[in-house]
Formats: sequence, C-alpha cells, structure tokens
Amino acid sequence: MQIDGKTAFITGGASGIGFEIAKSLGQEGAQVMIADLDQAKVDEAVEALIALGVTAWGTTCDVADEAAMRAAADKAVAELGGVDILVNNAGVSLGGDTGTIPLKDWRWIIDVNVMGVVHGTEIFTPLLKARGGGHIVNVASMAGHWASPGLSPYCATKFAVVGLSESQRLELEAHKIGVSVLCPGFVRTNIHNAHLGRPSGQTYDDAAGLEAMTAFVEGGMPPEVVGGLTLDAIRDNRLYIFSDPDMSAAIDARRDMIQADYAACAANPRVKAFRESR
Repeated sequence: MQIDGKTAFITGGASGIGFEIAKSLGQEGAQVMIADLDQAKVDEAVEALIALGVTAWGTTCDVADEAAMRAAADKAVAELGGVDILVNNAGVSLGGDTGTIPLKDWRWIIDVNVMGVVHGTEIFTPLLKARGGGHIVNVASMAGHWASPGLSPYCATKFAVVGLSESQRLELEAHKIGVSVLCPGFVRTNIHNAHLGRPSGQTYDDAAGLEAMTAFVEGGMPPEVVGGLTLDAIRDNRLYIFSDPDMSAAIDARRDMIQADYAACAANPRVKAFRESR
C-alpha cells in the first residue's frame, strides 16, 4: 500500500508505539489523527508531530466507550476527509494470580484491549470501504501467542486480538482492506505501569516480578523501531508484525504442545472408534 497521500487514525497515539506509528506514517506523507485519553498529552503530541513536518490532528477518546469512538470517527472524517488506515493501538496491562483478580479489573482490561479494538474495526471499517480499501493494524503482543503465568488477563485479551485479526484479514481481503496484527516483544513504553489505572486500585504482591518486568520493558526495543516495522508491514500488506526473532522459539514450543495433544487425540480409542464408524 502506498502511504503518501493517505489518511490515518491512531488510538493511543499520544505516546509510545502509537506516537511512533503516527510519526512513521506522517513522515511518509500520510495525514494523521491521533486519539488518546488526555487532552494535554494529545496537544503536546500533535505539536511534536507538526514540528517533525507531519500533518497532524488530535482528539480525546476512550476506546472502551462506543459513543466516544463514533464521535472520534466523525471528527476524523471532518478533518481528514476520510480514513484509509486505522491503527487500534490503545491498550492496558494487568496481571495477578487466578482467583485473586477482581472482576471489575477483568472487565476493564477486556473493555480496553478487546472492545477497544472491536469498536475501532466495527466503526471504521465502513469508512475504509467507502475509500475503496485501506489497512487496519490491531496491536496485540507476543503475549497473544505465548502464555505466561501471572498474566492471564493480558494474555487472554491479546490472544483475542490475534484471532480477531486473523479472521478479519480473511474477511476483508475481498474489500481491498489489509489487516496486520502487531505482536512486539518488549518495547520501551509505559505499558508496565498501565495496571496503575485498574479500577480496584489493587497492587501487586509480587514486587520482585514487577521489578523484573520493568527491567525487561526498559531494556526493550525503542518504540520508533516498532513504528518503522509497522510502516513496512502496512506497505507490504503483512499479517504478523514481529519485533524479536528470538521469540519464535516460544511459537515453536506452543506448536509442539499442540501437536503432542493432537497425536494423543489420534491415538485415543474413542476417536478411533468414531472415525471407523463413519
């Protein structure tokens, strides 16, 4: 997909990966609108983009709020004239041990990480179709391929985004809309502190685990590299956007577990009896 002359709407665009995707697209000639929760941060980010030569607008938006997303879409159409590229980037993190996580926190992370993407794709896909095609990027994580203990809420939402993206890619190809799912490893963003916004206000008991996670994130890939990788994937219409080749070992390990249990299924006498009876 050619980027120059296109328009893009990016959620969670005031900082981190979202900002860098907006910058990468804008410096390739796209007009961009970023959306985020805090007006002051949105204004600061728009000023920074404009200073870099990017044609940019901003709006406040809570992706978990359908009405807010519809209002943001209306503003995007008014300012940009339409939308060619949608980047569903906004997200939060949450962990804890199963049986100890308040249900209000589960609803919070699902509303942002899953329903935020659903709101984006359901509201903006008709806008992309009206332009004759386009591209959607849904931001997941390697946690959408690789489960980790203590991170079940985060993994569950990111697995959901991967599955959603794979299905949407097959469905929307006929409409000339490409779909990519960004699955980075550790990136230097503030995602490891997003749990501070959880509705329950509950804090982690595992201080050592949180410290280790912080070290991984702060030692991760610069977000501007991820922004460039995303630009490349949109241009090349790639499904998966990975950032860490070493993490492919986790995919291999998961595949091996699945294959082992398929082998057990094939060897099970109940399955054999059913197959032979057909």
